[in-house]
Amino acid sequence: MFTGLIIELGEVVSLEKKTESARLSIKASEVVKDAVPGDSIAVNGVCLTVTKLLTHNSELFFDVSYETMRSTNLGNLKRGDRVNLEPSLRLNSKVGGHFVTGHVEDIGKIRSKTPSGNALRIEIETPDNVLRYLVEKGSVAVDGISLTVVDVLKDAFSVVIIPHTAKMTTIGFKNVGDTVNLEPDILGKYVAKFLTGSWLITHGAQTKNQDSELLSALKKSGFISK
Repeated sequence: MFTGLIIELGEVVSLEKKTESARLSIKASEVVKDAVPGDSIAVNGVCLTVTKLLTHNSELFFDVSYETMRSTNLGNLKRGDRVNLEPSLRLNSKVGGHFVTGHVEDIGKIRSKTPSGNALRIEIETPDNVLRYLVEKGSVAVDGISLTVVDVLKDAFSVVIIPHTAKMTTIGFKNVGDTVNLEPDILGKYVAKFLTGSWLITHGAQTKNQDSELLSALKKSGFISK
């Protein structure tokens, strides 16, 4: 579990692609200090396990599965690329962003970047399977960065990036056409599952009746329309 608050920008040393997997090596001066093999670290929002580290060289190694390569933008990394890094959440950690699992739902593409005062408004083309969980003023993880959704459009959403976020994460220097890993708020996915009824059919008759009564009350009060 993560919070979407990036600790540092790491630098890709190598990505060795194999038949159905890859080995990723990243140089990271801060994250490596407390890391041990077996730790979970989010790399551009993707939860990966540290398999080896070289503390004298500030280098972390990860094994990346074929499925991860296919469903995220990690397969496009090359030597010298910078990546967002965040170690997993500890029980005594501050939660300044939102709960991020590190399980990327899909890949989006930057459609536009427009100056807005001293900030940047970024519009991201988004697949339907991610867009359906987004709401205005809700949370979304973009390459592992906890951001607030400004507008939800027909096939995209927008965010506004302050100078600090632009400086400390990859979103500041990515260009139009670049891809980003997307993870919608996990709470939104659970709510959507409940409201569509797929949650109801997994429960007994008594629970189903209680849930049906709750849905009726929500509709009557105007909280939901269907």
